[in-house]
Amino acid sequence: MQNIKLNTQNTENLELFETLLNKDTNTMINEALELYFDEEAEKLQAMKDSQTNLSFDEFWDDVDI
Repeated sequence: MQNIKLNTQNTENLELFETLLNKDTNTMINEALELYFDEEAEKLQAMKDSQTNLSFDEFWDDVDI
């Protein structure tokens, strides 16, 4: 993995919230990344869902088995 570089504002916020929340920096970063990845996964799923505009019944309507 590459070195991670944080901007000054994020570094200052980490230091502030470390004190306010009594959490270590690694915990806060991991929690933030989990939220980020969950949100991005939801966006990807929504994009995937929007690519199919047929319902299940419409899709299989003319298929004879």
